[in-house]
Amino acid sequence: MNAHCERIIGSIRREALDHVLIMNEAHARHLLAAYERHYNEHRPHQARNQLPPDVHEQPALGLSTGKVLRTRIPGGLINEYRYAA
Repeated sequence: MNAHCERIIGSIRREALDHVLIMNEAHARHLLAAYERHYNEHRPHQARNQLPPDVHEQPALGLSTGKVLRTRIPGGLINEYRYAA
């Protein structure tokens, strides 16, 4: 179990906390909550065939030529991309 904990703590540190100056506990909680949403809803996971943990169905495998939208979370630290409807 220790290896799993070290892996997620390292991911949080490298992808979020190393790039932001934490001002107080509320700011840290807000940043970690935003990263948690990103990690569970959008970030691809190799062990799940590039699907996020909260997605239970396989996405359509067609190439879309539509417009791509970018969402910047928390304050531009991480970018999430999705096709516009």
